Amino acid sequence: MAISLRLNDAEALLIKKYAKIKGISVSDLIRQSVLEKIEDEMDLKLYEEALAEYRANPATYTLDEVEKELGLR
Repeated sequence: MAISLRLNDAEALLIKKYAKIKGISVSDLIRQSVLEKIEDEMDLKLYEEALAEYRANPATYTLDEVEKELGLR
């Protein structure tokens, strides 16, 4: 699938130079950057949900307790 992106000359030059420094294509640089951004935002959302759950029920367990619960010990 092809996606077009509009950039001004300065932005295009910066991206091309950065990709060259990294030794990757502009396409790979943009793909990796966008996917990393999405993953970062998803991770942050999961963190915020876990923090809210912990604050509502601040129970914690030791490694030994978890291993026993899971039948690993």
